[in-house]
Amino acid sequence: SSPLMEQLNFFHDHTLLILTMITILVGYIMGMLMFNKFTNRFLLHGQTIEIIWTVLPAIILMFIAFPSLRLLYLMDEINTPSITLKSIGHQWYWSYEYSDFLNLEFDSYMIPTNELETNGFRLLDVDNRVVLPMNNQIRILVTATDVLHSWTVPSLGVKVDATPGRLNQINFLINRPGLFFGQCSEI
Repeated sequence: SSPLMEQLNFFHDHTLLILTMITILVGYIMGMLMFNKFTNRFLLHGQTIEIIWTVLPAIILMFIAFPSLRLLYLMDEINTPSITLKSIGHQWYWSYEYSDFLNLEFDSYMIPTNELETNGFRLLDVDNRVVLPMNNQIRILVTATDVLHSWTVPSLGVKVDATPGRLNQINFLINRPGLFFGQCSEI
């Protein structure tokens, strides 16, 4: 639902492909060592093979580290936001303030299971939903009043910690319209 989440999915697939290739290669080598009765006398003692099995993992780690660092900088990039939303975590609910507008703030409580409609989502639906524009940079300022919280919307690839006395921010862009559910993912 956002370019950030697409990049996270691409990185996941990239890393999974590298790990699959490593697992297949190591499994093949272990299988060949178990069922092969021959031994290469030059393979047991030699600086060449030691250099190879030291340098090759370092190169493989660089193939994982460089896309990871690129993604970290992409996630931390702050563009000029079109709208700013302040989210304040409380013990059992979130408070929201649209700081670009005058006096537009509300509390968002989770709907109890006995009050849910038949098409409602248990433990995800709230009484007041946040409405955000599509194809615009959005900045969320997150803080808490009592304990640690984590403002998370998994389909957007957004997760930011809410700490009492500290103001954290995150930027994202929504690609498509929809109803996206989030939750506090702090234990």
